[in-house]
Amino acid sequence: MRLKLTATAAFGLEAAVKREITKLGYEIERVEDGKITFDGDERAIVRSNLNLRCADRVLLRMGEFHAAEFEELFQNVKGMEWEYLIPPDGRFTVIGTSVKSVLHSVPACQSIVKKAIVERLSEAYGMEHFPETGAEYTVKVSMMKDNALITVDTSGTALHKRGYRNKAVPAPLKETMAAALIDMSFWKEDRILMDPCCGSGTIAIEAAMIGKNIAPGLGRSFASEEWEFIDPQLWKEERKKAYEEIRDIPLEIYASDVDPRSMAAAKENAADAGVDLDIHFKQINITDVKAPGENGIIIVNPPYGRRIGEERAIKTIYDSLNYFHEDNPDWSLFMITADKNAEKYVWGRPADRRRKLYNGNVETCYYQFHGEKIK
Repeated sequence: MRLKLTATAAFGLEAAVKREITKLGYEIERVEDGKITFDGDERAIVRSNLNLRCADRVLLRMGEFHAAEFEELFQNVKGMEWEYLIPPDGRFTVIGTSVKSVLHSVPACQSIVKKAIVERLSEAYGMEHFPETGAEYTVKVSMMKDNALITVDTSGTALHKRGYRNKAVPAPLKETMAAALIDMSFWKEDRILMDPCCGSGTIAIEAAMIGKNIAPGLGRSFASEEWEFIDPQLWKEERKKAYEEIRDIPLEIYASDVDPRSMAAAKENAADAGVDLDIHFKQINITDVKAPGENGIIIVNPPYGRRIGEERAIKTIYDSLNYFHEDNPDWSLFMITADKNAEKYVWGRPADRRRKLYNGNVETCYYQFHGEKIK
């Protein structure tokens, strides 16, 4: 069956997600802020959920239409072929948003959509009451300037929940964001990568998974695994394929932090991800970090200075990065921060590139400083 799918992403990560979808072999229909729509089939739902590293969710698009009245919303939703998706025992909820639309009441829109689906299923199955004891289907009505988009979430729990980060530390970086930072650094598995402020280890762990080609969804389940219209064999085949494509190669990834609790969490998370032997962990102050080789990459997410006492710690980090650069001019620095003055204080020159990204609701910049080429 031909389907329209949308991968959602944090603002600024669209290009990274687009590259991932194209690599999986699917044709991109359009790219919008936070959304990448592509053509696929049932296998595409399976493959994209298992393999997308930078996307938040994969949504099945049921339809898009103008709706300035509740009757328009009702009739268009009822006209969709819900019986091909939701079985008689299907358990479905409706969520929604409304921005700059005449139909501004989200609860009212949700109620209308729910009623339309129930009427459609009642006519299709000849039933008045549904047990809703089966698989879960989360339907979303998104109203934007009187345009209604109806989608169904195929992922369930957001895709950044890989299943390995059981130990966290304050201000964690989402796994999807960490994977995107690595993607935008164009790091390759034969190059040294280091995170001297590793926290719970997310950047290093995601890098190890990328280097070994471990699919990010292998350690978790998805809402659409229980859907009747997707053959369970597809999940078995794609998981088997993902396991077969894991690479057993050596990696040079270094992760350090001054906080012993962070290091303990990072090691435990790496073990849960199956990459603890691929990362060199060391509890050490950033002032004492040394380059383990030439032409490496630092990817770092330092504190943003929003807590009392962090300003001094941030200055120490910036000074340490500068000292490191003086000794290792061939290394590159990739730093995400909400500090709008950071560029003035690190690497001694303007960044080669800047990317505005949102880490949760916090606006940040991803500064990219390229190292000198080795002669």
